[in-house]
Amino acid sequence: MAEQPLSLFDEAMAEDLQAIAEAIEIAAMSRQGDGLALLDLLRVLEQMHRQIRESLFRDALPTNRQRLYALLKDIEMNGGWPHIQRMKLRLLLEKFFEVEGDIDALPTDRH
Repeated sequence: MAEQPLSLFDEAMAEDLQAIAEAIEIAAMSRQGDGLALLDLLRVLEQMHRQIRESLFRDALPTNRQRLYALLKDIEMNGGWPHIQRMKLRLLLEKFFEVEGDIDALPTDRH
């Protein structure tokens, strides 16, 4: 499977956000191949996401129809609500059994 570049740079992205994205990309690449170090990075990102969402973003939610419309329009046009998705345990186990050479040992029951 070919590796995809991590870069999320967008010409329209604010300069400070581009710098943050670049710093995250550098941090991730410097941890390449080290699952525990990458997990630490993901935990930091998740914690930052939670802190921003529960404080600054919540306080900035629209208080009138025009702002609500603008927010909903942006969500619709730019890919929805930000969410940090967690890896499913099954994917972790599939990778493990793939390396171990016993992928058939995984249960096939998917709920």
